[in-house]
Amino acid sequence: MKAYRYITGPDDADFCYRITGLLNRGWELAGPATLTFDSEQKRVICGQTLIKNAPDVEYSADIDLNSV
Repeated sequence: MKAYRYITGPDDADFCYRITGLLNRGWELAGPATLTFDSEQKRVICGQTLIKNAPDVEYSADIDLNSV
């Protein structure tokens, strides 16, 4: 199975740690990060797509991607 995730959050150290943790668990970046500005909270929001090849996992619609 090939898994896909789109992670979003404020552009801060916690977001970078989340992405770093996923990279160290075998996920790979799938394109550049995206940025937008939240004018209500006055902060930048990041988005990053990641993919992971998990050949031993069978796809189902209710799969928990945190366990892949």
